[in-house]
Amino acid sequence: MKIIFLGNNTIGMKILSWLVGKNADIVGVVLNPMETRKFGKEIVEISGLPKNQIFTAEDLMDTDKINLIKNLKPDLGLSVFHSSILQENFISIFEDGIINLHTSLLPYNRGAYPNVWSIIDQTPSGVTIHYIDEGLDTGNIIAQEEVVVEPTDTGQSLYLKLEDKLIQLFKNTWCQIQAGSLISRQQKKEYGTYHNRSDVDLIDEIDLNKKYLAKDLINIIRARTFPPNKGTYFIKNGKKIYININLERE
Repeated sequence: MKIIFLGNNTIGMKILSWLVGKNADIVGVVLNPMETRKFGKEIVEISGLPKNQIFTAEDLMDTDKINLIKNLKPDLGLSVFHSSILQENFISIFEDGIINLHTSLLPYNRGAYPNVWSIIDQTPSGVTIHYIDEGLDTGNIIAQEEVVVEPTDTGQSLYLKLEDKLIQLFKNTWCQIQAGSLISRQQKKEYGTYHNRSDVDLIDEIDLNKKYLAKDLINIIRARTFPPNKGTYFIKNGKKIYININLERE
């Protein structure tokens, strides 16, 4: 099985490293756009591929680059925290489809920052492996597991739990994915939740003149606690005062 790997961030680096250790046939790598790219250099080094088999998200809009990818004759695409929306001319290259790893319990929290919205919206949290279609996180589900959100979780601690669970789920299902023995199931698209990356901008400022339920305010602050990111803030004398929270059980 020849694989095009679309990867980013720590989890992309870890998954690729594991696949290389399993002698998976990685024939190409696609990196995130520069503004969202993390560990791109490390991912390229782990792949061991020459420059002509390394692509960027922008290349997927270029007909010549798409043809180069076609010439690699990939069977499967594997997307791990790749941020670009994939178009049909790319999706259609892969006979076995493109599989995406997502840190939410689909159909809940499609889109960005599922760790944040599970806390704020009190929606089920978990991880999902699914096929990519022309929608956003709407493809058929291959495997998923729920992750419990504890009262002491912050956006950071929940993210780390989701990352670990997703890596383990992928490792546990990879042999079956290769063998084509897993039966996927359709998502119920009529329900679920979705958030854009920019939606967090609507909650980050704490309005000092607004009334909040205590639980809602705590959930906003803990959901956005993810050092070294600055988190939520309020404005006093024209200056932003940032808030993070530490939660401990008795």
